[in-house]
Amino acid sequence: MKNSRIAWRLAQAAFLCSLGSAALAASDASDVPLSDGWRFAEQDGESLYRASCQGCHMAKGEGAAGAGRFPALADNPRLASAAYPVYNVLHGLHGMPSFGKYMSDDQVAAVVNFTRTHLGNHYPDPVTAEDVRKLR
Repeated sequence: MKNSRIAWRLAQAAFLCSLGSAALAASDASDVPLSDGWRFAEQDGESLYRASCQGCHMAKGEGAAGAGRFPALADNPRLASAAYPVYNVLHGLHGMPSFGKYMSDDQVAAVVNFTRTHLGNHYPDPVTAEDVRKLR
């Protein structure tokens, strides 16, 4: 139990660090939208990916391994089922933190749709905010 609590705190710290570094890496600091409290300010899927996913899953979705294992999102057949990434973004999975309280239903749909139609993925059936609400 203690080890899982430590792992969770490390994942939270990595997530919070990625918020700033991913956004700054993506553009000039003067162009970075400021979030209101703990909510993401970005609205489109690509910007949300850069701000919330890229820090662990990498810019091209290739994943990473080191202090932890971050699975590849690129060419990922698990993304074929739209509910799978929606649920994971909302509630987390293994070491991945949940983003449900940091994103609106529209934002979750946008980042999931971006991930499912980019990074070498070709799953064109869109996720709607209503789909996200049902899984929240």
